[in-house]
Amino acid sequence: VTRAKNRWYYDRGATLPGTPELGRLDQRLADRGLALGAPVFLRIFKLESQLEIWMEKDGRYQLFASYPICLWSGRLGPKLKEGDLQAPEGFYEVGAEQLNPNSRWRRSFNLGFPNAYDRAQGRDGSFLMVHGGCKSIGCYAMTNDVIDEIWRLVTAALDRGQQHFQVQVFPFRLTEANLKARTSDRWASFWAELKPGYNAFERTHFPPAVSVCDGRYVVSEQTSAAAQANVACPATAAKD
Repeated sequence: VTRAKNRWYYDRGATLPGTPELGRLDQRLADRGLALGAPVFLRIFKLESQLEIWMEKDGRYQLFASYPICLWSGRLGPKLKEGDLQAPEGFYEVGAEQLNPNSRWRRSFNLGFPNAYDRAQGRDGSFLMVHGGCKSIGCYAMTNDVIDEIWRLVTAALDRGQQHFQVQVFPFRLTEANLKARTSDRWASFWAELKPGYNAFERTHFPPAVSVCDGRYVVSEQTSAAAQANVACPATAAKD
């Protein structure tokens, strides 16, 4: 329903409900005591059709803005193979080399699908993006005006020294209640595997370290940039 409503607004040239005041970016940053160029962290929620940008302030990440996703394709659940039209779910990292300022969809950045976890599950696909416009064959389309603001925030962070930013992509907010309501879904066990990453950020407001060990996500809570490190796989998994 949300996707249909957002597309209806887009087709009529109207601003999507929930869009921040994009023309007031500098003032909105100042109002929250944030600075352009601060490290960023992104979360995507399919069911809610929302993309959040969090920015670092005083050693923690603060929610700066939530943007409506104009369109994503497929259903709740991960992407499995090229051509299935599914938008991916999982933990991804984006660096400067994954940004495309000359995308046919205004601007875009590649999520990096398939990551190590996806490859371990035998999943494949390519060019899974967050981009402008309002069309999707496996991407997250944000409208041109919104992608322009996101672009300004993430490029400023990378230009100021952030090596990459983490993007967590979830089917919905992974609360106990939401997961309990979907225990019979075929992807319930996969979503339960994503929950530690969701919980870690909810507790610390700092992006967790995420690795893949023996074909599974392993998450370690982090509390500061100085403490960040790759997650070491258990010895038994490392031998496999």
